[in-house]
Amino acid sequence: MSLRIVVCVKYVPDATGDRHFADDLTVDRDDVDGLLSELDEYAVEQALQIAEEADDAEITVLTVGPEDAKDALRKALSMGADKAVHVEDDDLHGSDVMATSLVLAKAVEKTGYDLVICGMASTDGTMGVLPAILAERLGVPQVTLLSEVSVEDGTVKGRRDGDTASEQLEASLPAVVSVTDQSGEARYPSFKGIMAAKKKPVETLELDDLDIDADEVGLEGSWTQVDSAAERPARTAGTIVKDEGEGGKQLAEFLASQKFI
Repeated sequence: MSLRIVVCVKYVPDATGDRHFADDLTVDRDDVDGLLSELDEYAVEQALQIAEEADDAEITVLTVGPEDAKDALRKALSMGADKAVHVEDDDLHGSDVMATSLVLAKAVEKTGYDLVICGMASTDGTMGVLPAILAERLGVPQVTLLSEVSVEDGTVKGRRDGDTASEQLEASLPAVVSVTDQSGEARYPSFKGIMAAKKKPVETLELDDLDIDADEVGLEGSWTQVDSAAERPARTAGTIVKDEGEGGKQLAEFLASQKFI
């Protein structure tokens, strides 16, 4: 039986762009370019490596987002994933991690899975909690923050590196795992892969397809809300210390005044 791998990916605003909030205090996505979250590229790479070692495997990439989120799916497909699922619905706008995890769980169940792979966090929200919440909603084990992962005989195994020690973890499939940016460099899509991605199937789902009510997601259905936001202040000119014999002393005094030493 084929090993069914689902990789959850996210379409995020380019971190190098000038990002702003919209009137409803969500990120103004029309004002900045988007792309596949870099940390999710590691998840796609690990899925590809697991599939290469398996006798038979199929990789589905899944995202929840606006129409432009298809760009993230196409990137993952060009890397080598087999097919994609895009959950797109106007009522999803403003969904927090709890609402998004509900949609992902329903979509994963509808797609069918043995192993779900996520990045360690998104590069916009950077919460890092979605894999654990997703596993809870699915009712399956979670093995998170892995720098090394493999699948053998119905078991997923991996190594989690901490500050003082490394742990060897395993769980029976089905399961949810997340991988860190230390799990291995993600491959670049080849020209052949880019061309092949254009012919790979992308299924679009709406909330009705997942039996989710609109009041369970979006700004109103989310468990958390942003009350206020302010633009980051413009950078100010730095303090210049001229060394006229006491430069070291002045530098030490400045560092001490900022509580750096």
